Amino acid sequence: MPCEAVLRRVFGRAPLPRISGHALVLAIPWEQTLLCVGGWPVTPGPCLKELGMKVESSGWSARNFIALVMVLCGLQAVAQSRGGPGVFDTEDQENLRVPVGTVLPVRLNHGFSAKSARAGQVIRGRVMQDVPLPNGRRIPEGAKVAGMILSVSPSGNNSGNKISFRFDRLEIHHRRIPIVTSLRALASFMEVGYAQVPEAPTGFGTPYNWATTDQIGGDVKYGVGGPVTDHWSRTIGQGVFDGVLVHVRAQPGSHCRGAMDDEDRLQALWVFSSDACGVFGMAGVKILHAGRTEPEGEIVLASERGDLKVQAGSGMLLRVVR
Repeated sequence: MPCEAVLRRVFGRAPLPRISGHALVLAIPWEQTLLCVGGWPVTPGPCLKELGMKVESSGWSARNFIALVMVLCGLQAVAQSRGGPGVFDTEDQENLRVPVGTVLPVRLNHGFSAKSARAGQVIRGRVMQDVPLPNGRRIPEGAKVAGMILSVSPSGNNSGNKISFRFDRLEIHHRRIPIVTSLRALASFMEVGYAQVPEAPTGFGTPYNWATTDQIGGDVKYGVGGPVTDHWSRTIGQGVFDGVLVHVRAQPGSHCRGAMDDEDRLQALWVFSSDACGVFGMAGVKILHAGRTEPEGEIVLASERGDLKVQAGSGMLLRVVR
């Protein structure tokens, strides 16, 4: 969109700010990624460069300038995240095969419990971060995963219950791609929320995405564009707008695997740590069968006592096994 058209959206019929040599200069180097007001990470284009370098401040309020930057950043962020190179188009989806070992960071759309769930019940989730693939393409944030409840075992006297289910298809723009997945990690909606709260309050005027947050499992994300470090303060990846890109690791003695190929590619883990494995924030719930071995793709959760409930908004790391 031309600069003038964007300006008109912000200022309406009011006189537009003129470009001149007497300018309000933003104290951010334009060669770097701009983390701007409103939390939108963008690579500044010609319009932002022009406005940032030579916008006359006379008669032009800071409020209007902030509004302008937010609009521009929003437009460019949407263009980058939705229409940029690498997103699968219709022809790509015809032949799309998700490589074994790919991690899908998913938020559960609707909860289910042992009291109310029934075999055959459809379950759905949303991919919460762009997932890069080895061929340079990516599964877009907002894609859906779907599956079904396989069985429910009610609790007995002083005992818990079980639910088995599977996620067996990926949906991108209404096209379905079959997948077989295992469950690497499961976190309550509360844990997901905590992982998105900054360690310390951000100062006035500080973009939210600069904040440091703690990933589920112990890694630390130092804002968008900053490093992601593990328990030993080793850099294992980088923070991005919708999550993190890190090298998957396995904790010693855990049942989860690390890299499953020689490439050890960066993977999208959203709010989870690189070695997150098991259940977080759901007391008494455990993964009896992750779906990695026979029967492949069948995930079994069990509770020690009482009703087994997985609430809407819970986070999952699914991993493609076939």
